[in-house]
Amino acid sequence: EVQLVESGGGLVQPGGSLKLSCAASGFTFDDYAIGWFRQAPGMEREGVVCFSSGSGDTYYSDSVKGRFTISTDNAKNTVYLQMNSLKPEDTALYYCSLTPKNWDVQRDQGEYHIWGQGTQVTVSS
Repeated sequence: EVQLVESGGGLVQPGGSLKLSCAASGFTFDDYAIGWFRQAPGMEREGVVCFSSGSGDTYYSDSVKGRFTISTDNAKNTVYLQMNSLKPEDTALYYCSLTPKNWDVQRDQGEYHIWGQGTQVTVSS
């Protein structure tokens, strides 16, 4: 069964850090381009970080650049999102997703067709 499972979300104070994990099963994610997306209540889902192992390129949205970092562990078939200096506006349901279009970074959500269930991140004092 092809599956993505996110974990690591929670409640954190402004300025704090969280590390999200996305574990893949049923396929080797190294063959796929990866995206982390988030959706806040009442808002559209937006791309946060997108990575292509094919091109080696990474896209960070302006809102998270310098604070968030994507990394991968091929042995564990897991991708991570390290989030530092968190702000209340980072509060959202975070999803990881994959697309086989791994020749370049894919920023369009429509290109992704394998999605996890999401993990909630709440930044509040």
